[in-house]
Amino acid sequence: MHSDYAPQTCEELARIYAATGMHRPLRAGRYDPGAVCTYDATGIAPAVRARVTVRVEAFVGGGFAGQVYRVTATGVQGEDGAIAGLEPGGVYAMKILVPPSGFSRRFRDAVYALGFQGPFQLQVNPDAARAGALWQTLIRRGAKARLGSERAVVRIVATFVDPVLGSCGELSEWVDGRTWMLEVEDDVTALRRWAWRARGDGAGLGSPEFRAKRVFMRKFVELLHAMGAREFARQYEWWTLKSQPNCLKRRDSGDFSVGGLTAVDFRPGLALLPFLPMSPGDVALIVQGLRHGSLVQ
Repeated sequence: MHSDYAPQTCEELARIYAATGMHRPLRAGRYDPGAVCTYDATGIAPAVRARVTVRVEAFVGGGFAGQVYRVTATGVQGEDGAIAGLEPGGVYAMKILVPPSGFSRRFRDAVYALGFQGPFQLQVNPDAARAGALWQTLIRRGAKARLGSERAVVRIVATFVDPVLGSCGELSEWVDGRTWMLEVEDDVTALRRWAWRARGDGAGLGSPEFRAKRVFMRKFVELLHAMGAREFARQYEWWTLKSQPNCLKRRDSGDFSVGGLTAVDFRPGLALLPFLPMSPGDVALIVQGLRHGSLVQ
């Protein structure tokens, strides 16, 4: 957040706008800490409906896929019973699938429209947003079987539509995590592929978290391909050189290099066009997609 940004000023301007009695609603780009939002949310499994109220605690960040907040659930009211995993007082991650930046939204929508001749589905189509959440829940089951724990994939608890920002959204567990420690490497030559892979996960070599994360992401990509989730696998291909923040290490997992690694992002924001690779790894992904008969990823 920019140091000159003042939420209090935005709130005062919103009050002045509301006092004018304008019929055209105020156009908002994102929420500020302290904002209270109420949604008609739907649980994942089972699909229980409930009226959920959350208070925004912090704006975490945003990209082409959307914007993320840390929120506290202040109220959950449902006729069909409680939504599994959603409780008053609980802390959650709220992702709204529209970028906070106008330029990012226009660029994302233009690339998507060029590839699929339509609007960005995760933002405007609740069924598409829900399908992505169900896919993620299924992948959690696969992670339990292949990687030993469902905690290797973040849990989504509910989906909703945000009428203020004009987008679908989702509530998921809040992962208190971090990226890997950037340790000093005393023996750079040991980082050669054949050298450290021959020794398992690189135990005994410098920068063990780097290697543990790379091994985890490689295994996770293999799992996604085995489950037929090739498009999701793009989010964790190492050589995109931008996928590493999509995998966090839970702070409650201790200081061990292995364990606690969690895949947290399953919403790619940009369509991958055959003539517009956006990272070195995208070239190989484009070729793989063409082999599968898919012109746009």
